[in-house]
Amino acid sequence: MSMTDPIADLLTRIRNALLAKHDRLDVPKSKLKVELCRLLKEQGYIEDYEVVEGKPSDLVRVYLRYSDAGQPAIRRMARVSKPGRRVYRGAGDIKPVLGGLGVSLVSTSKGLMTDEEAREQRIGGEVLCEIW
Repeated sequence: MSMTDPIADLLTRIRNALLAKHDRLDVPKSKLKVELCRLLKEQGYIEDYEVVEGKPSDLVRVYLRYSDAGQPAIRRMARVSKPGRRVYRGAGDIKPVLGGLGVSLVSTSKGLMTDEEAREQRIGGEVLCEIW
């Protein structure tokens, strides 16, 4: 099956797993998805992730994070740049999400990074999504 937007697919699978209170979920592996999961783990939005090798294809297993009260760590995820409408921002135009309470994931010439890292390094790029 051909997928036109694998990032939106990942975000939707995470959103659905959180709503269903699952502990983990599996998504088809790609380098971009692994990097997205790495950033989500660094920012504390997911517990962990691992690459599961298998046939016919590899998977990324994402372990979701919840508070002691059972509330998910991720309140909302929004896809900003889409295949039909790419959104690029210069280093000075990348704004903090919810005054710094959330994070934007930005694809730059130096790889995938958070909005804060992009502003520190003064690099612009494609704003993939916002998470808070």
